[in-house]
Amino acid sequence: MAYDEQLAERVRSALKHARQLEEKKMMGGLTFMVDGKMCLGVIKDDLMARIDPAAYAAALKKKACREMTFTGRPLKGFVVVGPEGTRITKDFNYWVELALDFNPRAKASKRK
Repeated sequence: MAYDEQLAERVRSALKHARQLEEKKMMGGLTFMVDGKMCLGVIKDDLMARIDPAAYAAALKKKACREMTFTGRPLKGFVVVGPEGTRITKDFNYWVELALDFNPRAKASKRK
């Protein structure tokens, strides 16, 4: 299983009004780019969210949230939320809103 299609559909639906929405398969999952910047993603059955680094420590205290560590080190501002933290719509919406709120201030990665 590359990624949870139902979770991906929930993210897709939550972002349907976002400007410049793009989906990219990367990191073994599906990443949702908003305005050319990584915003949310689905990795296996987890939700990945790019959030304000100032909110990072508080976010890690939330149910089923953990650091994103693809490089062997935590990526500050990126969290992974397990299914227990997204199953309830209110919890899922919290992560979507947190990521969308930070997106306008997030830096886009440099094009190669």
